[in-house]
Amino acid sequence: MYENYKELKIERRGKILVVTLDNPPMNASTPGAHAELARIFEEINHDHDTNVVVLTGAGERAFSAGGDINGMIERIQSADHASWNRSMLEARHIVNGLLRLEKPLIGRINGHAMGLGATLAAFCDISYMIADAKIADTHVNIGLTAGDGGALIWPFLIGFQKARFHLLTGEPLTGREAAEIGLVSHAVETIDELDAAVYAMAERLAGGATLAVNTTKMAINLVLRNVLEGLIETHLGFETQTALTHDHLEAGLAFRDRRTPEFRGE
Repeated sequence: MYENYKELKIERRGKILVVTLDNPPMNASTPGAHAELARIFEEINHDHDTNVVVLTGAGERAFSAGGDINGMIERIQSADHASWNRSMLEARHIVNGLLRLEKPLIGRINGHAMGLGATLAAFCDISYMIADAKIADTHVNIGLTAGDGGALIWPFLIGFQKARFHLLTGEPLTGREAAEIGLVSHAVETIDELDAAVYAMAERLAGGATLAVNTTKMAINLVLRNVLEGLIETHLGFETQTALTHDHLEAGLAFRDRRTPEFRGE
């Protein structure tokens, strides 16, 4: 049932479905991958052969480095508002899909998780991350509001004070630090340890009382859904507001040219 997915790699391990962000080495989110993320979680709810989902990135360098900077610059300079509006609709579907996914979602955070990558990692039910990899919601560093879910989920996981610091600065944490404050569940030292931990937990959950596990997950997420689903459109509206600014374009150009951006607050 996943034959139409081209940019996400879908594999089965018995009752475990492995979804891989497959754009190495950094697994940046292309428009195609973003569109596929917007529908994959709802489709998994109708997959009766899957009990547990593992979300990971290809290779060993990055889970996902977030958006495609060159594509971002091209969209801004061409004033392609239609593609932006489409991406914001998809962003809402991604967050809602993560929250409404009825099966346990285990994050195999195999490397750096930035921007959207950090949001995906934070929404996993249980997550294992390489200890020395970095995780950060870097929206502010490219002149954007952290509107695709980060400003919603981070305060729930690590508290408002820590969330404010990291979301307002884009300051990264290591996987070890993220595990210590509860942004991810566990940190491990090597890829071999990562695989052992992820798939041991996936097998444990897949072999459990499926209905009890799924409904317990759904019960936990009811609070998040009641809060987050009522606010996501406003957050994406803030992100759209900043997407039209000089600072957003300047951030993209500076990243491309490997220089420090000169923000003007407009």
